[in-house]
Amino acid sequence: MMSSTRTLLAIVSVLVTFSVHAQRPFSLDSVLSVVKNNNPMLQVYKSRAEAMGSYAKGARSLMAPEAGGGLWMLPYSKVDDPRDRGQIMLSVQQKFTNPSKLRANQGYLESKAGIERAGEAFTFNELRAVAKSAYYRWIVLEKKKVVLKQNEEIITLMLKIAQLRYPYNQSKLGNIYKAEGRLQETRNMILMNENQITQQNIMLDQLMNIPKDIRFSIDTTYTPQFVPEPVDTTSIAERRSDVRRIERSIQSMRLNQALEKYQSRPDFNLSFNHMFARSKEMPNQFMLLGMVSIPIAPWSSKMYKANIEGMGKEIEAMKIERSAIINETQGMTAAMAVEIASLKKQIENYEQRIIPALRKNYETLMLSYEENKEELPIVIDAWETLSMTQIQYLDTVEKYYEGIVNYEKQVEK
Repeated sequence: MMSSTRTLLAIVSVLVTFSVHAQRPFSLDSVLSVVKNNNPMLQVYKSRAEAMGSYAKGARSLMAPEAGGGLWMLPYSKVDDPRDRGQIMLSVQQKFTNPSKLRANQGYLESKAGIERAGEAFTFNELRAVAKSAYYRWIVLEKKKVVLKQNEEIITLMLKIAQLRYPYNQSKLGNIYKAEGRLQETRNMILMNENQITQQNIMLDQLMNIPKDIRFSIDTTYTPQFVPEPVDTTSIAERRSDVRRIERSIQSMRLNQALEKYQSRPDFNLSFNHMFARSKEMPNQFMLLGMVSIPIAPWSSKMYKANIEGMGKEIEAMKIERSAIINETQGMTAAMAVEIASLKKQIENYEQRIIPALRKNYETLMLSYEENKEELPIVIDAWETLSMTQIQYLDTVEKYYEGIVNYEKQVEK
């Protein structure tokens, strides 16, 4: 009930925030902050960590005492001697678990909470990458929308000029149909682009755990910057949540191993029995008995010794897994850095050389067409080349942003 109330309050808080910021773009940092505080997948890990903490609080408790009563040494048949009539017994006993076992069990349960917190960090890193991808894709789609709107205006202008010239035999009917077809294709692309923008909006709504019909704007001027991070063994171990989760698991396994080692220590049991005589000739009696377990007996020590050995092998396996992740991360980040640098160079070529040259070519042909010195199909071809190149440029920008997201995901940034 309390968890549901917290979730409801978080959603209300987010909705208030959106209403306050409705007139201005929602920044990436704001989106990530809402995801971190409100995503239900992260709430699961928080609840599990709290549960482990609760378990640890009671880990040093003793077993409940036992009390009972009954008849003691009653004969099956009638006896002549009053002393043989038996007794009524009351019994109380308490088991005392070895304190070292209780402390070890508490430490083990507390370590499992650390694993859940590391799992939360790992999941948030995954969700953060998805949110960044959706946000960056939305930015690129907004830029594509600008290009497509400009294309719509350009092809509309071409069509109007062709329609005005047709009555004077200065334009061919086929050219008008071609321009009309290109105009409708452009409008279809605009519709597809708007649909993709809505999809990214819904994706962010889902990640932030808010109603999926909420529409907001983003900061389209934001440009992610690529800053290579150190990828040595130490930095990876410190930053990657999956490596930290393995380290927490190793620590927890060692504590569990220590708990198994303490199984060789004895437990104690104390019982007190009081017997009420059924005849005056027989006095009341009591029995005080202390017991100690002998876990080092060969037939009882095999289990915990085998468990200790098995846990040792699991620890070795986790250490190998940790080394494999570090090695893979170093290789992947190095390759990603090269790919990102290549994409950045391609983007610069598009911005500084390719698109300016194609734009000048189009503008020159368009000027000639306006002066009736060039045919419409030639202008349309130049426009299509420029338009396709601009879209390819934005596709390359999207790949560049996606490469940054994947790199940051690997280095936990």
